[in-house]
Amino acid sequence: MARWAIAIHGGAGVDPNLPVHRQEEAERVLARCLQVGVDMLRSGAAALDVVEAVVRELETDPCFNSGRGSALTRAGTVEMEASIMDGHGRRCGAVSGVSTVRNPVSLARRVMDKSPHSYLAFDGAEDFAREQGMETVENSYFITEENVGMLKLAKESNSILFDYRIPLAEAAASESHNNGGMVMNGLPISIYAPETVGCAVVDSSGHTAAATSTGGLMNKMTGRIGDSPLIGAGTYACGHCAVSCTGEGEAIIRSTLARDVAAVMEYKGLPLQEAVDFCVKERLDEGFAGLIAVSGTGEVAYGFNCTGMFRGCATEDGSMEVGIWE
Repeated sequence: MARWAIAIHGGAGVDPNLPVHRQEEAERVLARCLQVGVDMLRSGAAALDVVEAVVRELETDPCFNSGRGSALTRAGTVEMEASIMDGHGRRCGAVSGVSTVRNPVSLARRVMDKSPHSYLAFDGAEDFAREQGMETVENSYFITEENVGMLKLAKESNSILFDYRIPLAEAAASESHNNGGMVMNGLPISIYAPETVGCAVVDSSGHTAAATSTGGLMNKMTGRIGDSPLIGAGTYACGHCAVSCTGEGEAIIRSTLARDVAAVMEYKGLPLQEAVDFCVKERLDEGFAGLIAVSGTGEVAYGFNCTGMFRGCATEDGSMEVGIWE
């Protein structure tokens, strides 16, 4: 019997001035969602079921950037994306451009389980969700008053806002300093803190799974697709490990970050934490990102090259932690 383990994240790159009450709120949500996974694993649940259930919980709470509370496009709408992967047989499913499906991660799983494809997007994904009888809501369900205000700020500064959870006044003040001139593909970035969510699990049978879900970037172009739904970039699972990434999607895509962790374990023979450290240090070039991972033998690891990452982990031996900073 393998040892089970679980890791979750709520985004890498946290503004160091994030108010304490918001840090505490994020930690409470992480702890609650982590406990959902722990309870399932203790009862013998399969890794795939656990990652779906945990990410559904994260999508339902507006604290992070997935499901309800997702970032807004330039047009003021929500376009969500998610992926899920079963390390046992490397089956996968992914969706992009979802605007009415209450839990995109479950639609990604339905694509994997009930369609002949691995990836559906926009109208095709929405039509498939309705064919499958999945719960849908109006796009307005996902939009919060706070996000409307942050989109206005982003448009006024012609920038892409990452951390839209800090108060508007503080975000505006930070923007006035142009964040040290940081840019993404030539456009200024206000504050770096993408809050994609994800989960990586190995169950007591030694099977791994990973899932990732996001609303993307605040003020992103309509139709933009990040790393979260891309197998091998934002999500990957195999016999060696399961990985979920978060951060600057364009950099994660270029580096195929999630798959690289598994590859260096397989081809270089590195243990999990060393593989994570190597990929975060060597594969991101000038990009900023973080990731969580579990191995097929029950290890947990994480890494990031920016300030902080919302995260939590637990293992069968009773260890459990939730944190933000180093």
